Amino acid sequence: MKKLKIFAYSLLVLCIFSVGLILYVDVSVTKTGNRYCYNQIDSIPHNHCGLVLGTSKYLANGSRNSYYTNRIKATVELYNCDKIDFIIVSGDNRNRNYNEPITMYNDLVAAGIPGRKIILDYAGFRTLDSVVRSKEVFGQQKFTIVSQPFHNQRAIYIARRKGIEAIAFNAVDQTGEMDLKVQIREIGARILVLIDMLTEKQPHFLGEKVIIPKE
Repeated sequence: MKKLKIFAYSLLVLCIFSVGLILYVDVSVTKTGNRYCYNQIDSIPHNHCGLVLGTSKYLANGSRNSYYTNRIKATVELYNCDKIDFIIVSGDNRNRNYNEPITMYNDLVAAGIPGRKIILDYAGFRTLDSVVRSKEVFGQQKFTIVSQPFHNQRAIYIARRKGIEAIAFNAVDQTGEMDLKVQIREIGARILVLIDMLTEKQPHFLGEKVIIPKE
């Protein structure tokens, strides 16, 4: 009986600690991220480059992914309002039939953005990879991240912890059942960010530097 009580007490302490840690990380990421996130195009400062974080264009059921669509729209708005000069499209390139950077490139060109203004990053396997590679590979110390608010918060947190002066433009979010699933997954992603920072995690690949023109 005594061992059972000790086990139950230890389990309770572990649960309280875990919940406290999750809340602490979530609040820290949200607070840091919101400090550098913008919702209005008129108020966001100009940066030479925008970084569009990749996601699938289509959902598993074949319908359009509104997260993707709204990121493309936000990027086009930034470019057309002269808030960015070049665009880094960063995402997964896992096989011939799934290529986030190429898909984003094609849709941005279709929206009227010159292809020469778009730089493809095929090694943006994770948000950390995309953010750090923008500095280490593409030479950008300051840039504007484009994604939904919850994702931007995490990306900004990573950037600022890595000494990168990034800001973010919030694409339109989504509500409903899918949003709930994404938000639950985001909790795990934020815990992983803490682990990455503690272990000084680096991108899967860096490679040769890419020069982005000044004009």
